[in-house]
Amino acid sequence: MDKEQEENSGHSADSGSLLEIKESLADGESSLGSDSEINGFTVDEKHPDKYGFIGGAQQYTGDSAEDLPPEVLRQREGKWLDMLSSWDKWMAKRHKKVRLRCQKGIPPALRGRAWLYLSGGKVKREQNRGKFEELDSQAGDPMWLDVIEKDLYRQFPFHEMFVARGGHGQRDLFRVLKAYTLYRPDEGYCQAQAPIAAVLLMHMPAEDAFWGLVQICEKYLPGYYSAGLEAIQLDGEILFALLRRVSPVAHRHLKKHNIDPILYMTEWFMCAFSRTLPWASVLRVWDMFFCDGVKIIFRVGLVLLKCMLGTQEKLKACQGQYETMELLRALDPHYMQEGFLVREVLELPVSERDIEKEHHTQLKRWKENRGELHYKSPPRMHGARAIMTAEPPSRQDLRQNPTIIVELPPESDLPDDSTLKPEREEAETKEEKTSVKKGKDEKKKERSLSKKIKSKKAAPQDIPNPYALPTDHELLLHYTTHQGSDAPPTGPVPLLNDTPLQGSDAPPTDPEPLLNDTPLQGSDAPPTGPVPLLNDTPLEGSDAPPTHPELLLNDTPLEGSDQSLSSTEQDTYL
Repeated sequence: MDKEQEENSGHSADSGSLLEIKESLADGESSLGSDSEINGFTVDEKHPDKYGFIGGAQQYTGDSAEDLPPEVLRQREGKWLDMLSSWDKWMAKRHKKVRLRCQKGIPPALRGRAWLYLSGGKVKREQNRGKFEELDSQAGDPMWLDVIEKDLYRQFPFHEMFVARGGHGQRDLFRVLKAYTLYRPDEGYCQAQAPIAAVLLMHMPAEDAFWGLVQICEKYLPGYYSAGLEAIQLDGEILFALLRRVSPVAHRHLKKHNIDPILYMTEWFMCAFSRTLPWASVLRVWDMFFCDGVKIIFRVGLVLLKCMLGTQEKLKACQGQYETMELLRALDPHYMQEGFLVREVLELPVSERDIEKEHHTQLKRWKENRGELHYKSPPRMHGARAIMTAEPPSRQDLRQNPTIIVELPPESDLPDDSTLKPEREEAETKEEKTSVKKGKDEKKKERSLSKKIKSKKAAPQDIPNPYALPTDHELLLHYTTHQGSDAPPTGPVPLLNDTPLQGSDAPPTDPEPLLNDTPLQGSDAPPTGPVPLLNDTPLEGSDAPPTHPELLLNDTPLEGSDQSLSSTEQDTYL
């Protein structure tokens, strides 16, 4: 163990034990062909799954993930949009609800934005505007650039974003890692940072991924990627101590065969299980990790050790150190399945207080056995709430920026303000005149419209009477009487002041009677009562013939009379 400590004391250990562990599992560099060929098949022959993988162990399968109905996803997206719009209030007053929704899984459409808010990368980016562009424009240290370029082809070679040599995914990954070496020159580059940055790039732009990487390295896992790997070794001792309480059987077996935690948990913790679990489980673990911090990483490691080595029956196949290490490198897919793993992680009773208490115990033991730490890392933040409490953001820092940005032409292509000033003034005067004219026209239209409405109200429309009486013209055309006869007229009397027939002694009719009145027998008085319009019988003792309904239309002169209205009389009526 002392020899191993001496090897890990310098920065060469980062390219020593860690590189050996990483290179044993990342053997994809030599198998990569051209941009359109990878591992013996072309990209066109394979269709990527919903996560973007075209092959490999982390490709999506129905057994490794749980699909949600679309309506449930839409509902969760609406809830997350509401939280992100007032993030500070939710974190301050309803943090338990935020944690519960992270445990259920962040919707894929909002996962990148939610990770940036949870980690504090959004606030960091707003407080350091232009910093990433400044670092990106610099050349960088050639020593680190050579190492980074070698690692680009090893990061998720079966993902469509990183499958092509020199593609946009690899270019952005190079930019992010190079910027971090310039941002933290004392720490430089560590190989385990590449998969962390690659996962972030799958969900957000390069600048956001850079600040997300900064928060993970400084807040969530401080000291993990520094020279000597002392922080990861210390957390390995914490994991082993917690395993004694969670699964005594597994703890005794590992202790019996002298299997140090650094041999099996280095990649788990430094890569946050991004290269170990199926992709659906990786995303769920990261959702909880950004919310609750490193305790999620500890819980996942404890669950896997407990499930793989927790019973005597399982240990029968692991009689030595080699068999145990092979078993931990080839984990049972059932234990890594999304639903099972998340449920076990949430039920495991390991809290932040347990981790911090064990941290102090192991740190004290480390100092007694090995002396002081060579690299003093900043204090670890347990989740999003701790980060926000330590660095309270302003509302301006949390304001959501538009995702679609329209780029304006460069300033050199735009005309000078001196040439634009007269045109602006002329346009403003024209606009004022047009607005005044429009205002006058609108007022005139309003006045004319109000007048029309008033006139319509004052003069109601004439509704024709379906039972209208015949006109005077019709009466003159269709009704005749005996010229000089004393008999009363058989047809209807005109409704208005009409002149009696020529030679008649009857006085002019009054306008009051509406219908033809018949005089009493032997009386010279004008008619006082209405004559029946239909088949009525004349009054008793009257010589007038009975009226017929035919008299209402086209009546002829009285029977036995040869006289008719003269032209003069007709003219009088007309």
